[in-house]
Amino acid sequence: MTEVSFYHLLHLPLTVALPKLLEKVAGAGLRAVVKVGSEDRMKELDHILWTFRKSSFLPHGTMKDKFSEDQPIYLTTGDENPAGATVLILVDSMESDLLDKYDRCLEMFDGTDDAAVLAARVRWKSYKEAGYDLTYWQQTEQGGWSKKA
Repeated sequence: MTEVSFYHLLHLPLTVALPKLLEKVAGAGLRAVVKVGSEDRMKELDHILWTFRKSSFLPHGTMKDKFSEDQPIYLTTGDENPAGATVLILVDSMESDLLDKYDRCLEMFDGTDDAAVLAARVRWKSYKEAGYDLTYWQQTEQGGWSKKA
């Protein structure tokens, strides 16, 4: 069954935290799908993944690009997984009907947004009732992660 990890953003925004997590995913030789809430968010993250470090970038593509089956990181508003990714990252309170097709799911939510926190709590409860293995990570002041549950 898919392992679901919640990442509670408290100090650094998604646009800073997501690239760092994606570096770890890519560094482990894994592929990821990042499901976002809008095409505007997808464009924002697309730009950030190309430019977040001066000396490097994270190779990726979006649902608007060609060769989607070759992308180690794939940004989308839908549920497609053209490159056979094993990691699903959900942002913007997105959900997926294909959760069980992945080994891991990372749920990233903004702790400064009350609606996002409430939605994350609802999803946690739903996943728990469905029998998923859950972990909860809270962002530290330095931008790292502390496992809380």
